[in-house]
Amino acid sequence: MFEILGIPPQALFGQMLLGLINGSFYAMLSLGLAVIFGMLNIINFAHGAFYMMGAFAAWMLLAYLGLGFYWALLLAPLLVGSFGILVERTMLCRLYRLDHLYGLLFTFGLALVIQGLFRQEFGASGLPYGIPAEMRGGSNLGFMFLPYYRGFVLAASVVVCFGTWFVIERTKLGAYLRAGTENPTLVQAFGVNVPRIIALTYGFGVALAGLAGVLAAPIYSVNPLMGSDLIIVVFAVVVIGGLGSVLGAIVTGFGLGLIEGLTKVFYPEASSTVIFVVMALVLLVRPAGLFGREG
Repeated sequence: MFEILGIPPQALFGQMLLGLINGSFYAMLSLGLAVIFGMLNIINFAHGAFYMMGAFAAWMLLAYLGLGFYWALLLAPLLVGSFGILVERTMLCRLYRLDHLYGLLFTFGLALVIQGLFRQEFGASGLPYGIPAEMRGGSNLGFMFLPYYRGFVLAASVVVCFGTWFVIERTKLGAYLRAGTENPTLVQAFGVNVPRIIALTYGFGVALAGLAGVLAAPIYSVNPLMGSDLIIVVFAVVVIGGLGSVLGAIVTGFGLGLIEGLTKVFYPEASSTVIFVVMALVLLVRPAGLFGREG
């Protein structure tokens, strides 16, 4: 088969697929961050820890209760989201009237505590989590080999991301969420329970991180530090897309994952820094981000 710029198509499309898989996790995590920041004005530095908790929840459901991957897809995000609601109702709600820096410092400290507890209990070497039996193997498409599980991750992330965007931007519930953050006093006067909406919004945002952790567990294994490195990249994705922009988080997440994958083919030395180079260039031209609002 023909080569593209001297690179076999299997290698090129294979790296593009890996880039889109990474982009799936970038998009889901940055989507949760964008929802929390856009609705609550909180920079949630604990997002990587919630991602890790989702992976560990899936592992513990299997190891202790014998519940497999599909049960984990349902239960792990609910468990992580419930923990997020508890954090928001007991601690984070006290910081809303203070400077954003207090929320950032609190969530950063919370991430360190969570990671430390899991590392103390499970160690730092990582734990295996197998791919479901029916998703093992793959299909030869001619120009590339498509593993079934990675195809499932890509499809699931697209459905979750754009489903979330539709709910927030195109439904009455999304209108209540946006109105409750912009003018909570007025919305509460119409009988809407704004504190409950805020708690559920935060819980939903961290549940997205937990879901991403479940999907990532069979690919990257389960490790207490799996979210600490990823969260820096995800913050860069959110900044490029525009802080608080749901659509920006989704499009930028997938797009930057693809750019990262292509960079590994044509210039591997820059693959770990290309996202930050893109961030610097975007901020020079458009400080609010690609989809952010000026001012």
